Amino acid sequence: MSGPDHAGTNEPPGLTQKAVRRLCAALPSLREILLGAPLWGVMMAISALAALYLRNGAETYHLRSILVLFFCGGVVSWPCALLLGRFGAIGRGRETGFAAFFLCLTVCTIAATAFLFALEYRVFYTRWHAPFGTRIWVYQFSFTSVSAIYQFVVMGIRLYLPFGFAALALASLWLTCRMPNTKSR
Repeated sequence: MSGPDHAGTNEPPGLTQKAVRRLCAALPSLREILLGAPLWGVMMAISALAALYLRNGAETYHLRSILVLFFCGGVVSWPCALLLGRFGAIGRGRETGFAAFFLCLTVCTIAATAFLFALEYRVFYTRWHAPFGTRIWVYQFSFTSVSAIYQFVVMGIRLYLPFGFAALALASLWLTCRMPNTKSR
């Protein structure tokens, strides 16, 4: 048997400190969040508007609420996507950095917008649900939320195409080029 585990874990000493240092280095500044989040939100709202315009001339009764949803989804997702993307890109090659930002922006933006859609969906159905905290309420809350997320994935993701995809690629490229710790090959 070798020596005892470090602090009761099987990880080598220093791994946790390394991850904490990496996480601290990945933290975005307040300026990056305050400027980037609204910009990303506007880009996502424009993407939804352009997709709706191409499909049906943007003739929908809920146009304003759709644009607000996509804007808020972009705003909410930006800080998390930026942190996770930087965490994955620090000290790695530009290709890896681009992939990290691309993946994190995609997943965080879709997840945040789907979550906000599920909250709105839940608010609409609240009047027909059982009282808060009951077992029936838990089932209703769970299934309503899952249904809303599924509905967003099926119908909402296509509003990111084709312009949201281009914005995603450009934002990922821009963020990768701004990373001082990515290596050129």
